[in-house]
Amino acid sequence: MLVLSRQRDQTIVIGDDIEITVVDIRGEKVRLGISAPAHIAVHRKEVYDSIKKSSTDGPSGAVRSLAKSQSSPKSQSNEKKE
Repeated sequence: MLVLSRQRDQTIVIGDDIEITVVDIRGEKVRLGISAPAHIAVHRKEVYDSIKKSSTDGPSGAVRSLAKSQSSPKSQSNEKKE
């Protein structure tokens, strides 16, 4: 694992297409802004794990899981994709 230190408004670049910017730091929470092409899915780890787990139940399970995770207000405010 690569560990980097960044301050507010500083950015990390992954490949040619993905940028991660430190938007805000409040106490022990760090807010990140992620710019990635639309074809690259960006999820929090727990949402991704839920989607993968549900996909073993078949495609409809994965769709239900994704719809459920995106319907909660916390998921909508924390996951934005460009």
